[in-house]
Amino acid sequence: MRKIIHLSALALLATSTLAHAQNIRTEKNISLELANQIAAASVAACSAKGYAVTATVVDRAGGIRAVQRADNAGPHTLAASLQKAFTSASARNNTQAMMEAAQKNPAAANLVHIPGFLLLGGGVPVRAGNDVIGAVGIGGAPGGHLDEQCAVAALEQVKDQLK
Repeated sequence: MRKIIHLSALALLATSTLAHAQNIRTEKNISLELANQIAAASVAACSAKGYAVTATVVDRAGGIRAVQRADNAGPHTLAASLQKAFTSASARNNTQAMMEAAQKNPAAANLVHIPGFLLLGGGVPVRAGNDVIGAVGIGGAPGGHLDEQCAVAALEQVKDQLK
């Protein structure tokens, strides 16, 4: 009888531990080192094309991890790059695609009313496999599509670290 009670107690403990383990999540997130690499590569990619930009990299929750501002980048590029990165991380999508969708769909146009969202091209999610671990936002090129090209070029440079 004592053995049955002992086994029952162990089973109850194992079930309780499993239930608690299901309440804890493990998530991938971007490191400071990788965020700095992406920000630097983004600014360099745009500088090579003659664009003075700011690149902001955020983590999966939209928190700032790294910012680099090129010489002669306008002061407005700081806020624009942050908002693009935040929007991209939050929606897990490119901001250029979101902008185009909002232009075609009046209901999606309401996204502009979310604090911190900016529906202009230049925000690109950073993915490790299928997980969005952050995003990069670039502001300052003469068009959001050009900002996005620089972000994509930067992510291409670090793609081996994102596996």
